[in-house]
Amino acid sequence: MIRILLADDDPVILQGLSMIIGSRDDFEIIGAVADGREAIQLARELRPDVAVLDIRMPHMNGIEAASVLLKEELCAPLLLTTFDEPELIADALMAGAKGYILKNSPAERILAAITAVSEGGTVFAPDVISYIQNMIKSPRKGCQSGGIDIFAKLTPRELEITSLVAEGLSNSQISERLFLADGTVRNHISMILEKTGLEHRTQIAVKYFEREIVGED
Repeated sequence: MIRILLADDDPVILQGLSMIIGSRDDFEIIGAVADGREAIQLARELRPDVAVLDIRMPHMNGIEAASVLLKEELCAPLLLTTFDEPELIADALMAGAKGYILKNSPAERILAAITAVSEGGTVFAPDVISYIQNMIKSPRKGCQSGGIDIFAKLTPRELEITSLVAEGLSNSQISERLFLADGTVRNHISMILEKTGLEHRTQIAVKYFEREIVGED
């Protein structure tokens, strides 16, 4: 059972999300709130698996709430919004959000995103992926700053796992793909973070995208 916390200041959206999520027997909504502060308080009490957060909320927005949820290791935040402004996407990436999809996404995509995020994967809508790629193409910073490839020290297996993380696969999905134990995958990802100096999976994905794009030139 995936335990889900909803946060959105629009009651109509909350009702719609509740109907979509309620269609799944393996999903359980454990709480619904109207702002980021309430989401954090409830997450501390109930420890959900996933928090589905609107970005624009009073008192504390979804990106700020996601940052706290991750820092305190309370749950995996999934940002769900009608907005796709570049600055919001950039802020979400910096906060380490596990997913960023638009509210007009099909119900099946929203449900699949919740499942993926609960399993440790990362999910970004196609429009968000396009933005990440355009952001990386200009101004060309980060992964190869100063001509140094931060992935150069990785072993072939670590680089393979890095590419799968960038695809948004969870640890269990990577384990199945590569026929490795879950613990082995976790150890590899910890080593990848240590060798690259990155802080979380989302940064791995962004920097890997950057590496691939720079390598095409």
